[in-house]
Amino acid sequence: MDLGENIMLIRKKKGLSQADLGKLIGTSGDVIGRYERSNLTPSIDVVIKIADALEVSIDYLAGKSKIILDKEMLNRMESITNLSEENKNYIISLIDMALRDFKTQQTYK
Repeated sequence: MDLGENIMLIRKKKGLSQADLGKLIGTSGDVIGRYERSNLTPSIDVVIKIADALEVSIDYLAGKSKIILDKEMLNRMESITNLSEENKNYIISLIDMALRDFKTQQTYK
């Protein structure tokens, strides 16, 4: 999928009209419609505003990632990034352990 299709799908999933999204980023619903139809390509600054308004990463919006990173998850990841290397490794080990246990539980259900 291209950027325009992703904008439309995420916008609809969030229950926003084109006009609603336009207001959130400081433009009109008509311009949002043109982005969604790929009649107009938004600048990187506008893509950032759209991603922020839809609460997704730019990578997800552009179709480069299948992972939806909401603001809460991004804040957590940023907090981990700011830790010392030792503490980062500890947190990652805990996450790996929890994921392994979850997968094991799912296998035996």
